[in-house]
Amino acid sequence: MPYIYGNTMVQKKKTIIKKKSVKKKKSASSNKPSTDKNILDEIIRVDHAGEYGATRIYDGQIAIFGKNSKIGKTIQHMADQEQEHIEKFNELLVEKRVRPTVLLPLWNVAGFALGAGTALMGEKAAMACTVAVEKVIGEHYREQQDLLEEDEKELKKTIAKFEKDELEHHDIGLEHDAESAPGYKIMTKVIEIGCKTAIAISKKI
Repeated sequence: MPYIYGNTMVQKKKTIIKKKSVKKKKSASSNKPSTDKNILDEIIRVDHAGEYGATRIYDGQIAIFGKNSKIGKTIQHMADQEQEHIEKFNELLVEKRVRPTVLLPLWNVAGFALGAGTALMGEKAAMACTVAVEKVIGEHYREQQDLLEEDEKELKKTIAKFEKDELEHHDIGLEHDAESAPGYKIMTKVIEIGCKTAIAISKKI
């Protein structure tokens, strides 16, 4: 009898220890910080808007230069990557149930006009536009990664990958003599301010 009683007590202790261990694991997982839903919505909304605007800028430039020109092929390479980005954010809008910005029609026209307008000024001006836009978007993506918690690890990876693409586009612009464009400093500054304003508005509306 003492043996049976002792053995039963040992089993009970083991069960209690296991339960405590499970509770600790549950408690640890529930204590992990999660991304604020409002912040997540803003990130997906503004990134979708930004990528849409970028595709329209490149559409405008290709409309002027043509797909088969030397510069047109370079721009098409960047446009293809932007298309991949917008398709991903289209998926995320549905998956995360996020409302897109109501200003998409405006960014549609403004993006195309900016792309076509800078292309009409010449290849260097078009590349200066790319440098300015991609600088702002790259910095924006870097900041966003710091706002995402462990529960959005996959989104953080996606944004990190897209950040690299945007910085590649930025460097392509510099390699194509963007800095030699007439009025480069003023032009890029104005475009950067425009992009930052569009980002601020698209987060909320």
